[in-house]
Amino acid sequence: MRLLAKISCPLAVLLLLVAPGFGVQARPVEITARALPLNYTAPEQSRIGRLVWRGGLDLSAKSIRFGGFSGLLVSPDGTRLTSITDAGYVLTATVTYDANGNLNGLADGDINRLRDEAGKVLQGKSDQDAEAMAAQADGSILVAFERMHRIWRYPPGEAPLRGTPTSLPAPEGLSDLPDNSGIEAMTTLADGSLLAIAEDNDESRESRAFLWRDGVWSHLRYPRFENYRPSDAAHLPSGDLLVLERRYTLLQGVGNRLVRLPAASVVPGALLQPVEIARLLPPLSIDNMEGLAVRQNEQGETLIYMISDDNFNVVQRNLLLMFLLEE
Repeated sequence: MRLLAKISCPLAVLLLLVAPGFGVQARPVEITARALPLNYTAPEQSRIGRLVWRGGLDLSAKSIRFGGFSGLLVSPDGTRLTSITDAGYVLTATVTYDANGNLNGLADGDINRLRDEAGKVLQGKSDQDAEAMAAQADGSILVAFERMHRIWRYPPGEAPLRGTPTSLPAPEGLSDLPDNSGIEAMTTLADGSLLAIAEDNDESRESRAFLWRDGVWSHLRYPRFENYRPSDAAHLPSGDLLVLERRYTLLQGVGNRLVRLPAASVVPGALLQPVEIARLLPPLSIDNMEGLAVRQNEQGETLIYMISDDNFNVVQRNLLLMFLLEE
């Protein structure tokens, strides 16, 4: 007690902020957004596959919390963005558009820490590694974590992911996944079911997938294409699904695929059959794209958003991209 009494006030405050259970309040963050072309070498290019370019941003902020984005949700009206990070944080921000409806910025950003089932902030990489999320009809949000593999349900609230979560029953085999190759892609289906796809081990030609339907888990298989791995998923207005895949290797570099899955094919025991919509490779404005979101605007257009994980690495970038999907 004597030693504590001699600690200066600023240091005491710092100790409280880093202690478990403290420092959970949201912190405002000013986000700088630099506009990008679809193709650096051909700025006039506006299409790739069935995607039409609607704007891209290179995001940065003066915050050690900013980065590592691995999951993405965008509100139905397109005004609010929510993204989880693999360091146990959640970013929320207002999305802004130009007069033509193209993506042009993020404003009113804040970053908050995710809590565990006891209401304390997550501690340590094995506990914090959030990789995917899915919105539920009641406003709750499911978050999938790897390393310590689990799925938590965060309750509805005015501010997303601020509450205390509860566990979703784990599917058989989830705990057997490699530490750093757990569930990466997850989305709610039109009927309320949940599809979760793991990155899985490097030796396999398929990734394990899990379907939560009517309170029961079943298994599916997701085929791999070359060195691409599933990194997120979202459902289309039609009910079909999109899966974002990423490749990030020393020899081949970065690459992304966007594929479509018919909703009717997502049944227990299925070997899913993704159909490629677009393949994104340099010199396109891409990075380690890990988050995917879909919404339909007032004109009935289907808009697709992607966000990248910079791994808190200075040679990578946090990119936010928007496309129109040609049906």
